[in-house]
Amino acid sequence: MAFLCSSLSLHFVKYLLMKKRSEDVQGRVSELLQTLKKAKGQARIQALKELKQVVAAHATAMKTVVDEGGVSLISSLLGPFTSHAVGSEAIAILVNLELDSESKTNLMQPTKISLMVDMLNEGSVETKINCTRLIEKLMDEKEFRAESISSHRLLVGLMRLVKDKRHTNGIMPGLSLLRSICLHKQVMGLIVSIGAVSQLVELLPALEPDCLESALFILDTLSSLPEGKAALKDCGNTIPNMVRLLMRISESCTQYALSILWSVCKLAPEECSSVAVEAGLAAKLLLMIQSGCNPLLKQKSSELLKLCSLNYTDTIFISKCKLTRTIL
Repeated sequence: MAFLCSSLSLHFVKYLLMKKRSEDVQGRVSELLQTLKKAKGQARIQALKELKQVVAAHATAMKTVVDEGGVSLISSLLGPFTSHAVGSEAIAILVNLELDSESKTNLMQPTKISLMVDMLNEGSVETKINCTRLIEKLMDEKEFRAESISSHRLLVGLMRLVKDKRHTNGIMPGLSLLRSICLHKQVMGLIVSIGAVSQLVELLPALEPDCLESALFILDTLSSLPEGKAALKDCGNTIPNMVRLLMRISESCTQYALSILWSVCKLAPEECSSVAVEAGLAAKLLLMIQSGCNPLLKQKSSELLKLCSLNYTDTIFISKCKLTRTIL
């Protein structure tokens, strides 16, 4: 009985300590929000830095910021005359909060998006990633308009983040936002116009599997545009890189790579089919037809194999497939 009482007392003490810590956190968040209403210059930056640390460390702090109108207050600090020092701290807080529809609409104002785009181009890697994640968060809002992301500067900044070999933690957030953006048809042509197609194709061999799938999805989506197809065809590594990826990573990656190869070979059958066959495409397609992959992939493989065979005599094509006549 004494042991039970002791155990219960210990749990109660722990509960009281947790409750006090939670109240302390809530109290500190309230103080910091009050400071932010009045503070200027360095004092404002300091208050934002501390609030960022508290929010990152305690789930209760996130809730308190939201409950006490902190989202609106912090959002109001973002505008055309906001310093990057203030902007980067404010965005680092906002990206970790639950934003309601009204908050997202408020953050989609052109001056606020413009500031995020500036910091995506000029901020630290951490700031670039936070801006990227916040813009993607805003795109979930049903009131979101594609004009907000139809920006040459935004897309160039994103591609720079994706290609940064020194800070590879920015690749996935960058590709994820680019993937969301390319679902908006009115922006797809702009993505092609900044040279994103060839840049992504050149990146493929160095990407991790989850990043690869996003990059291939983007390239496959852009291949639905005439200028996207042309950019893929004109990039010397498109065909070898796509052939290499078939049946290597996942069925999704194989599907995207096959679709891109189909687009390119259909655009210039004589030129591209020959290059593809020399890169080992025919043998890969035969393996896919004989494998247990889904029927649609097998059908597409058969169609592409037929297209590739048109430039060769039967004997030469069989040799290119590295198979004997009887196996074929």
